[in-house]
Amino acid sequence: MNPLSHGHRTALSVNVNKVALVRNTRHLGIPSVLRAARLCLQAGANGITVHPRPDERHIRASDVHELAQLMKDWPDREYNIEGNPSQNLMDFIRQVRPHQATFVPDSEDQFTSDHGWSFPQDAARLAPLTAECQALGVRVSLFMDPVPAQMAQARAVGADRVELYTEPYAAAWGTERQALQLERYRAAAQAALDVGLGVNAGHDLNRDNLAAFVRGVPGVLEVSIGHALIADALELGYAATVQAYQACIDNGFENS
Repeated sequence: MNPLSHGHRTALSVNVNKVALVRNTRHLGIPSVLRAARLCLQAGANGITVHPRPDERHIRASDVHELAQLMKDWPDREYNIEGNPSQNLMDFIRQVRPHQATFVPDSEDQFTSDHGWSFPQDAARLAPLTAECQALGVRVSLFMDPVPAQMAQARAVGADRVELYTEPYAAAWGTERQALQLERYRAAAQAALDVGLGVNAGHDLNRDNLAAFVRGVPGVLEVSIGHALIADALELGYAATVQAYQACIDNGFENS
């Protein structure tokens, strides 16, 4: 059974890329990515996410394997590795066999993820890679823009889930466009559910906008949060920050 498959409450997966980014500015090994992950798990995070890019500007290959070993001590939590399956991602999937592989259409020099897959253009290359992951026992989530018409095509290539790219929602927070953006995500999530896809979400979710998102978007199984969470942890500490984000999720459900 997948560790995050029980119950409907949205799970929190902590992306530790930014811990690695700070560490890599010196040669001292601090802050420790492994210790950050352990502290987040101890505080109640439901999973750990990494996005190892080919240039290793933050997460390194060694981090991927060390975290895989750590996650064996937490059998009820989930390990999610994301990246472009046409670059270095598939080697990690074959070696580590995480619970979930999130396919993201990044270029090698891309600053950060900023768009989802497009269909039918990407279907032919994604279908065999999706099938390979599933043969290894790894669930596949596709990073997608909130376009309802694309969800059936994501399901057609074999995906188990989609991760809705939430930057447009975050950018509209506190403006007159907020309600319109939230409706886009509600419609996309419902379209995904209607064709049998699970729904994840991530990118620029934070303590301000998270509760409203999980309240307004149906069936969100998991949110992956890195930049804002690690920034908050610089001020609050890992444990208090994880608990604060879990409280946001609880607030979204209690008031839905």
